[in-house]
Amino acid sequence: MNYFLIAAAVGNGFAVLLHIGCIYFGAVWYRFFGAGEQMALWADQGSLRPTIITSFIIVILSVFTLYSLSGSQVIKRLPLLRTILCGITSILLIRGLGGFFMMSQITEQGAVFWFWSSIICLILGVLHLIGTIQIWSNN
Repeated sequence: MNYFLIAAAVGNGFAVLLHIGCIYFGAVWYRFFGAGEQMALWADQGSLRPTIITSFIIVILSVFTLYSLSGSQVIKRLPLLRTILCGITSILLIRGLGGFFMMSQITEQGAVFWFWSSIICLILGVLHLIGTIQIWSNN
């Protein structure tokens, strides 16, 4: 068992649930989690845009969850496991670090979102990194 990838899967899965909550609860949740006033306004207006955008994020995070579970040997080995885990790790670390640069370009409310989401991405990225290194060294 790879406990770092299990922790990453739990984090990814929790993020999936929060995004599902945003779709279900609408503008209040989009505002609370800092998704931006435009997303909240679209949700208030009944637009499908926030649902489509958030659903895309849900799919990506679900794939991250499945590959983390596969890497931790909780579920069957998925194709291209190490390659995709390296890609997931890279995406999360780049997003995490890049978010700090975005903070200076965004309003105060947006800066709070970028700060916390960047911290979360960095934590998940480090969990994936350590877990992926363990997989690589064990094979």
